[in-house]
Amino acid sequence: MEVTETSADGLKREFRIVVPADQLEGEINRRLDELGRAIRVPGFRPGKVPMPLLRRRYGTAVRGEVLESSVQTSSTEAMEQHKLRPALPPRVEIVSAAEGGDLEYKMSVELLPDLPTLDFAALGLERLVAEIPEEEVDRAIARIAEQNRKSEPVERLAETGDIVVLDMVGRSEDREIPGTRGEGRQIEVGTPAIVPGFSERLVGVVAGEERKIELTFPADYGNPDLAGKDAVFEVTIKEVRQRLPAATDDELAKEVGLETLAELRQEVQQRMQREYDAVARQRLKRDLLDKLAERYNFPVPPGMIDIEYQNILRQYEAEKALHENEAAAETPAGAAGETPETEAPAAAASEAPAASEAPAEPAAAAAASEPGEGATPVVDLDEKTQAEFRQIAERRVRLGLLLAEVGRANNITVTQEELNQALVREAYRHPGYERQVIDYYRKNPEALGNLRAPIYEEKVVDFVIELAKIDERKVPAPELMRSLAPEAEPSAPA
Repeated sequence: MEVTETSADGLKREFRIVVPADQLEGEINRRLDELGRAIRVPGFRPGKVPMPLLRRRYGTAVRGEVLESSVQTSSTEAMEQHKLRPALPPRVEIVSAAEGGDLEYKMSVELLPDLPTLDFAALGLERLVAEIPEEEVDRAIARIAEQNRKSEPVERLAETGDIVVLDMVGRSEDREIPGTRGEGRQIEVGTPAIVPGFSERLVGVVAGEERKIELTFPADYGNPDLAGKDAVFEVTIKEVRQRLPAATDDELAKEVGLETLAELRQEVQQRMQREYDAVARQRLKRDLLDKLAERYNFPVPPGMIDIEYQNILRQYEAEKALHENEAAAETPAGAAGETPETEAPAAAASEAPAASEAPAEPAAAAAASEPGEGATPVVDLDEKTQAEFRQIAERRVRLGLLLAEVGRANNITVTQEELNQALVREAYRHPGYERQVIDYYRKNPEALGNLRAPIYEEKVVDFVIELAKIDERKVPAPELMRSLAPEAEPSAPA
């Protein structure tokens, strides 16, 4: 085999590789000989089939297999000889492969860069610690009390703020509106509802009354089949209930599964602290990624950037389609204004937002895909947005390579147990289809890799945070939340 390097430009290398004809012929003859001993041809004993006959019947197929395996073997040997670390599978262009002649082809390959030595202690990270004032805990408990306000039946006309228990069904153009039929529904009178004006029409009803509520859906109603149309809701009032004042006492704690108000207060405070800690962790992670991106600027393989850029375009298209589908989605009319009697305790802090930017998968995982793999999204973007997307792609690839190197150097891996837990969580996100989800991931290694990548990333980030020098600073909770406000990055339009 003859290997000649023809070009070296940054992380790109090109080679001319020639596999001699006699080497190819020897391999073809060996495989045909093996085939002759394995197959049965009428008129010949096993192993006695003439070579000319074997060549005539199977020569073309065997030669194709030999050429393919020779390209794979010789390209691997060439990269090993030159001590190359490919970032992606090499691209091959056949120059000549005529029967009886040499196999000659061009091979181009993009290499992984030499990564700098990382000094995590010098990153200068800061962890914000939320201070939760007592007033915020009080407000959270007050909300729980409001959500769990009891009610009692009254024998009078319904007023705004009362709860009406009713049976109902809605019709439009003599057809029943899907999702409106129900028995024993509880609706708070006068509260905003999915069907505008419905709960307000319940003012003045009384237990035992049957009433027809006529209204017109708004022209911009979310369900285009109902937008602008007249509807009639037939309701039978079962009960009118008056809400009692919200009470913050031991009875409230028992309503949510605890014993005393002190226990409820402690539970709320701890939950709020966990949620704020999760927000602080995401903020610290984003700070870490930003510092890594600023400090370590090295060339990355263009092919990997192309792959990530295509992923961003696909994500953009998916989010755009999701927004469009949500805008046109049908909304069940009967769910409007329903009020549950009880609700689990809720803390004031919202769920911690996701990191503003996730690094690309480890290089080993990214290398499993050819550049441009999958359908190329057709996205109409201006040049500025395209440039911003490509800049994000380059940043993600660079961060992915850094984190992958940290994981490789420190033997960080994703255990089967961790992967199984992620698979179960993903299955639970699709009630009723758990078995199909699990089967899908187990039959698709690439999809399973998409579950593995974020676990690996979080473990590497945790490892780096442990090594980094981190200063802690106590801040009011609102300041912590503002610190993780999403940066201005291109996204799908709302």
